Amino acid sequence: MAYHRAMKGLRSLSGDLWGGLASMLVALPAAIAFGVLVFSAIDPALASTGAVAGALGAAVLGLVSPVVGGNGGMVTGPCAPAAAVTASLAGALAAAGHPVERILPLLALMAVLSGVLQASYGLLGLGRLMKYIPYQVVSGFLSGVAVIIAVGQLPKLLGLPAGTGLIGVVQPGLWAWQGVVVGGATIAAVVLAPKVTERVPAAVIGLAVGVAAYFALALGWPELRTIEGNRLVIGSLGGGPPLTYMSGRLASLGTLRPTDVALVIAAAGTLSALSTIDTLKTAVVLDVLTRTRHDSNRELVGQGVANVASALLGGIPGGGTMGPTLVNVTSGGRTPLSGFLEGVFALVAIALLTPLLAWIPIGALAGLLLVVAAKMFDWKSLRLVTRANTRLDFVVIAIVVGVALYVGLIEASVAGTCLAILLYIRDQASTSVIRSRRDLRRAASKTRRSEAARDVLDVHGDEGLVVALQGSLFFGTTDQLFSELAPDLAKCRYIDLDLRRVQSMDYTAGRMLQQMQSQLAERGGSLMFSGMPGAATGVAEYLAELGLVGEGGIPVFASQNDALEAMEDGVLEAQGTLAEPVDAPPMPIEAMRLFRGLDDDAMAALRAAVRVLEVDEGAVVFARKDHGRTLFLVAKGAVDIVLPLKQGARHHLATITRDDHFGEIGFLEGRSRTADAVARRPSVLYALDRERFDAAAARFPRIGQVVFFGLATEVSRRLRQADKELRALEDR
Repeated sequence: MAYHRAMKGLRSLSGDLWGGLASMLVALPAAIAFGVLVFSAIDPALASTGAVAGALGAAVLGLVSPVVGGNGGMVTGPCAPAAAVTASLAGALAAAGHPVERILPLLALMAVLSGVLQASYGLLGLGRLMKYIPYQVVSGFLSGVAVIIAVGQLPKLLGLPAGTGLIGVVQPGLWAWQGVVVGGATIAAVVLAPKVTERVPAAVIGLAVGVAAYFALALGWPELRTIEGNRLVIGSLGGGPPLTYMSGRLASLGTLRPTDVALVIAAAGTLSALSTIDTLKTAVVLDVLTRTRHDSNRELVGQGVANVASALLGGIPGGGTMGPTLVNVTSGGRTPLSGFLEGVFALVAIALLTPLLAWIPIGALAGLLLVVAAKMFDWKSLRLVTRANTRLDFVVIAIVVGVALYVGLIEASVAGTCLAILLYIRDQASTSVIRSRRDLRRAASKTRRSEAARDVLDVHGDEGLVVALQGSLFFGTTDQLFSELAPDLAKCRYIDLDLRRVQSMDYTAGRMLQQMQSQLAERGGSLMFSGMPGAATGVAEYLAELGLVGEGGIPVFASQNDALEAMEDGVLEAQGTLAEPVDAPPMPIEAMRLFRGLDDDAMAALRAAVRVLEVDEGAVVFARKDHGRTLFLVAKGAVDIVLPLKQGARHHLATITRDDHFGEIGFLEGRSRTADAVARRPSVLYALDRERFDAAAARFPRIGQVVFFGLATEVSRRLRQADKELRALEDR
């Protein structure tokens, strides 16, 4: 067993070593290119310093993030979104006239603040919330970054003189054809390399081919063999050796002032959000490959601490990188050690290869970045414009890209946030808050009405409506709700709003509800609330604060059944068919509809078989599992049929009122009772025992015919009502 564990550990260590080395070979060239991108935005002469900063970023981020974050297989390094935001701030500061010695510490301050924000997201548990940013906004931002990178690198690919800009792209006379050859060779190698071999990363092959193409050209053009004045290579390191550069950057932080925070805080917020999204997206892909689950909050803390460390030591910021991470995993890296080893190998490469950085062709780095930009751009989003129902999504993406390109990445982040809010409102407003709607002809309370009352409700049931709501009642959905209910408000006397599934409500919705109540009150009706949502939503408290509920306000019912019963009573009262008065005498047994059709002799025999029971409010007529073969008829009052549940809870099945009966299952089958029967108010019942009934029916067979026919008819009616309610539920 110990041997197998040892061998498994060796295989894991071997995989982490190869994964770390392979991912470094991918991460380091890209990091150098991103560093050149950032520092060239300040001054093209700083390209060599940027190369050092990019390489240091790859090393420091790779060393720190795995130790703190602990996500196995993740490789952290400089990435395109972070480089684009940093370059955008650098260019803006340079355009504002700030000197280089001031811009560099400001960039470091921005990266430190971004790292602190990112770590705070993790400590506050906000890692999961980032997934709620609409994909249209993310797509637009990343596509905007891709366009910015492409626009910035195309002049470098063509070898244009500094300051020429895009205007030189259409002036072939300004092109340095050697740079075009080097960049073209690099792009071709990166694109074609995966088709030849997957063991060596495409970025490494592309950079090697670009460097080889440059030195091949240098054999015929001697001017390419010198560094000084050669705009086609990075050039000598302006910041000195890495250790000298790091100490100088750290010392420069002492020149910062508290007021400098205002200059960089917006960029820091943008960078923290983009780095978080990029990192968590990589983590999700990594989970699929390794069949694990990452801790997003811990990962954000690790990324934030790593970005702070990178900024303090002179590196550029970054995040979890997709390309190096995939290479790491496919090469065998599975634990945080592989990511840490990537940083170690990057540090070794910096120490050994720094003198050679000066000879890296600008065109080769530009070619690498152009491939990165092409992969980053969301080409699939262009299809959205071809379909009517996705054109709005395309417009959102285009706006974010346009703002990023023509205004700035920071402004694009603000525009993206605003559009995210608008998209949320659009989605909420386009989804009806009405879950279902049924009038009293399709929905009935659990109170069993008399035959006359049911006939009235079948005719006038459209005067009462129960509407189940869902989601949020706010200014984005209020107008739609009012419009959908406008026809009902014009004809109904009562509308019950079932609020069980309502999550929130604002002042606009409250005013709309008040308007609905006023409109219904003009016809002698009322708005009703039932199923008030839990305290966590705050809806009940908000309605009380608005004065909509409480004394003299809109009536609130504990359940939808209570509201249905109140609406039925209101409709019946308006039609003169209200339930029995409180002081009404018990209904005579010969008037009960179950016994209609009996002659005097049979009725006399039946009357002799019936016992009269007087029960108080709350009295239990029978309990679940009791044995009894007695049929009960309500002569006065009402009895609730309830089903006992766990922990003392009860489910209300039905309310039996005057001229109705209950207990027929025990009467017919002789089995134990299936529910409790509890008097809702003082009641008078007729009890018909099966033994005494059988004796009377033996003398007068007509008794059996009439009673069994009446029971069958009532069961049929209840089944029809159940079918009607089931159809209404299916139609939701």
